[in-house]
Amino acid sequence: MSMERVKRGAWATGLLLGLSLPASAQFALHNGDRVVFYGDSITDNAPYTTFIETFVLTRFPKMNVRFFNAGMGGDRVVGGGLGPIDTRLPRDLFSRKPTVVTVMLGMNDGGYRAFDQGLYDTYRTGFAHIADRFKAEIPGARIWLMEPSPYDDFTRPPGVPGGGYNAVLKKYGEADADLAKERGYGVVDLNTPLADALTKAAAADPAVAQKILGDRVHPWLAGHLVMASSILKAWGAPSLVSRTEVDATNGHTNVAGATIRNVKTNEGVKWDSLEESLPFPINRKDETTALILRTSPIEEAIGREIIQVHNLPAGDYKLMIDGQAIGQFSADVFNAGVDLAWQDTPMSKQAWRVYDWTTKRTDLKYFTWRKIEVGMSDLTDKGKAEALKSIDKLEDDLIKRQHAEAQPKMHHFEVVHA
Repeated sequence: MSMERVKRGAWATGLLLGLSLPASAQFALHNGDRVVFYGDSITDNAPYTTFIETFVLTRFPKMNVRFFNAGMGGDRVVGGGLGPIDTRLPRDLFSRKPTVVTVMLGMNDGGYRAFDQGLYDTYRTGFAHIADRFKAEIPGARIWLMEPSPYDDFTRPPGVPGGGYNAVLKKYGEADADLAKERGYGVVDLNTPLADALTKAAAADPAVAQKILGDRVHPWLAGHLVMASSILKAWGAPSLVSRTEVDATNGHTNVAGATIRNVKTNEGVKWDSLEESLPFPINRKDETTALILRTSPIEEAIGREIIQVHNLPAGDYKLMIDGQAIGQFSADVFNAGVDLAWQDTPMSKQAWRVYDWTTKRTDLKYFTWRKIEVGMSDLTDKGKAEALKSIDKLEDDLIKRQHAEAQPKMHHFEVVHA
């Protein structure tokens, strides 16, 4: 499989199931963690890793977590284009001193053919060797094995004889789950949720559904959304940004995930709100994402940001934030709840700026690793060391910008007659 670096562009989506409030004690990542994503081209500088980093920044703006993507196109459990596994692990993973590691392999290991017992045995032996290296080199790290994402046998006929290539990947995923249980690791099924999403998408819009995994192997944005949400769900991530309830008759409030003040009920309802986190940036213009949101339960997984105004007189009302018109809704809709995560708000614009700084940081780190650390590995002079030190300083500056942009701000809300 050739490496395909998915262009992230300006697209992202919200993540996660449930309506739980941010509670870092329940989340798998902790302040000070160093996360390494290890894998093949599906991980290689891919959107799902950037989605996860952005989610952590926006949902936990006071938490400091470092991320590094160590994916390499074509890799198998024995290694690949950047060297054998016993070169890759110490250079690209252990050197980062990770406290959290995710590993997704298998797509290339099955050989893109019907099930082959010899290849399967090599995979199991190779993954056990990787686990042995983890135990020896990073015994305190929390490890999650990712069951390989699907080969698209769902939006078109099976690609290989014998039931399709995804049936092979499912067997490899079972091997991952067995190894995780044996070693006390976490495990995340990245195959079933995306396979189910592909099946539902194909029933609704076959042509667009085929674009989710255009070459059957590499997910486009909607596929990475499903993968990221599966990982975050396994990590116990919260989805609720905030819920604000205001009674239009007496100004009584019920709030979670925010602090509100200056509530006024004359000429509509007005208040000031400081949320504890930001919504995850969403762009529904991407057709694959729009299809997934329409056909799968991802809508429930979006980071909810709910505004409810009760006891408004019948009629239509405008929602204004900081003087910006957000939308027009009926009194009944306000009573049931308006989800700001689906709206263009000052908070979502701020979250997009977080995402922009995140892509800048990940691109810098990716380039440095591939082009300088590995690409110039034969260069050992002082100039290279000084360049890497300067790049580390630049990354630190970018991380400061990420965190500064992720800090929530006070906003003024108004619900007034349309």
